[in-house]
Order: sequence, then structure tokens, then C-alpha cells
Amino acid sequence: MKRKVNAIWNGDGANGNGFLTAQSGAFNKMPYSFKTRFENDNGELGTNPEELIASALAGCFNMKLAFVLNEADFKPYELNTNALLSFNDGSITSIELSLKGKVPDLNEEKFIELAEYAKNNCPISRVLNCEIILDASLV
Repeated sequence: MKRKVNAIWNGDGANGNGFLTAQSGAFNKMPYSFKTRFENDNGELGTNPEELIASALAGCFNMKLAFVLNEADFKPYELNTNALLSFNDGSITSIELSLKGKVPDLNEEKFIELAEYAKNNCPISRVLNCEIILDASLV
């Protein structure tokens, strides 16, 4: 599988801006800039690379966990994961995953064990060079 994303940047670092477009159409000419990266806490101006990395990890983790649960003969109703990325001194230092799962016939201890396995083995987490912290619980 190969996936293509196009990034266009116009101008200098601090005052320039750009657009991101995904082959899938999931986003088309999504704006990004210095302001969307560092001065846009509410996210209304566009996205930034760190937000995209956090969303990629959360989505990949949920999908990997669904497969891990299926392989262990559990069928999840819902896996709800928030990802909080920390960016300090020019580096992504950590991503905290907060998972709430609805999985019938599964106890909390086994759920956490399977979630840890998924966290350590999803394709996105395996390429990231930062600490990934997981807080998982059943609801």
C-alpha cells in the first residue's frame, strides 16, 4: 500500500502558509502555517503536523486494538481514544493516549494488557521516536 499527500508551502517560515491535500480526499487544501502550528490553540485556523501525527496514532491504535481484541475472541462495541501530543524545544516528546473501551465479556486487566500490546505494535507507534503513554479503562 502507498498513500500520497501533497504539501504546498508559500513564503518564509514565520509568515508563510501552506495547504495539505490527501490522495483519499479526507482533506483537500487544508491550511497550515506558523500560526496554525504555534498560535492556534482552538484549531480554527487549520491544522499542523503534530495534530496530524496525534490523529494518525489514535486512529492506528484503535484499529490495531480492534484486531487484537478480535484475535482474542472479543468484539468491541466502541474504542474511544484521545491523543494529547506534547511538543517541547522543537521535538515531540510524548503522546498520551486516553482510551475508553466498550467491550463485552472482558475484564479490565485483560483489556489493559491487550491495549498495551496494540499501543506497542501499531504501525504508527513503531515509527515514532517519542514516549507513548496509555491510560486505558472499560466503560
